[in-house]
Amino acid sequence: MTLESLIDEFLEYLQVEKGCSPLTVREYKHYLRRFNSWVAKDSPAAKVNEIDLKLVRKYRLYLAHLRGDDGSPLKPVTQSYHIVALRAFLRYLLVQRDIPTLSPDKIELPKQRSRSVAFLDSDQVARLLDSPKISNDVGLRDRTILETLFSTGLRVSELVSLNRDQVDLERKEFGVRGKGNKIRVVFLSDAAAQWIDRYLQARKDHFRPLFIRYSGRADIQKNGEKMRLTVRSMQRIVDKYAKRAGLPIEVTPHTLRHSFATDLLIGGADIRSVQEMLGHESIRTTQVYTHVTNRHLKEVHKAFHSRNRKT
Repeated sequence: MTLESLIDEFLEYLQVEKGCSPLTVREYKHYLRRFNSWVAKDSPAAKVNEIDLKLVRKYRLYLAHLRGDDGSPLKPVTQSYHIVALRAFLRYLLVQRDIPTLSPDKIELPKQRSRSVAFLDSDQVARLLDSPKISNDVGLRDRTILETLFSTGLRVSELVSLNRDQVDLERKEFGVRGKGNKIRVVFLSDAAAQWIDRYLQARKDHFRPLFIRYSGRADIQKNGEKMRLTVRSMQRIVDKYAKRAGLPIEVTPHTLRHSFATDLLIGGADIRSVQEMLGHESIRTTQVYTHVTNRHLKEVHKAFHSRNRKT
């Protein structure tokens, strides 16, 4: 079988057997098709048993010199994603298909710098949440979106997929299917529950999606599925109100996810609980948030360390 056909089989395996999201499959497709195109330039009939460390090194060098449409190089983290996808593909060939090829364990991933995360402090969050004008349906919806993002720490893809019948406003919780098809319980703050209730009370429709668009023609087919807000629409909404609030950093829905996590940690939540609420499979992913609480820890040190006490 050709390298291209095996890549196609691997993508089907991710979707059907592993239950990966369409976004994940699309990303793997992009990275692996780039690898296949690069290999095909030098060796159109290349086989998977010809993949060796020398070839991988040449590919990594190619990625390091690759330029995007705007002339900028690929970020190191993006280069790593290409290698992660290649390793996953090779592991599939060895384990699932018993096809001899290079062991993925021989391909080392480059060390990444510790990620820093942008988040809003309590005053900035308040300014953002207060920025929509709630005198109309759009403003009420947008205020509810911002409140829900900060209350739950949901990924934007998780929020857009919510349906109104999923949310239990009495218990102030609901289930959500996150990355890796894993289900977790998400909790609403009192404020977020009140805003969702107010927003739904103002809705005159019976569309299934929790958050709907108000622009364009109404489409009642399939319980209003085509009325559902998209990920891009929500990103624009957050950006719009961040600019209106005059916030000093670029704010995305993920910034509110970061802010949710750091708010909990600064308030005294343990990291394991935050991991569960974020839906992280590994606590190492959650630990990226701990360093942003250093300011809080410094205040604790100053208040309680004996050598800081005034004599």
